[in-house]
Amino acid sequence: MALRLLVCRRQDVPPESCLAFEVDGLDWPVLVAQVGGRFYATTSECPHEEVSLEGGRRSGTRIECPGHGYIFDLATGACDHDPHLCLRRYRVSFDGDDLYVDLISF
Repeated sequence: MALRLLVCRRQDVPPESCLAFEVDGLDWPVLVAQVGGRFYATTSECPHEEVSLEGGRRSGTRIECPGHGYIFDLATGACDHDPHLCLRRYRVSFDGDDLYVDLISF
């Protein structure tokens, strides 16, 4: 069973934005993006060098690490530069306007 954690409110993430949130109980921020009306949640740290992805250039579901230029797909976690790297993703759910993530990544 996954641990469900409150991250933010739906309206905290405007359409086509990508923001990091500190979450009680976690040592790392959760990055939440709203793309085309869908919400995606990942760890905010690049798995290559633990650089924050917040503020990285984004095109659709793809985000570029501002530290090293690695590009990740927020929907799949796949990295364009290294097939062995994968961005940890979290399942998103809502209770009213509250946005939750399941701590077990998929």
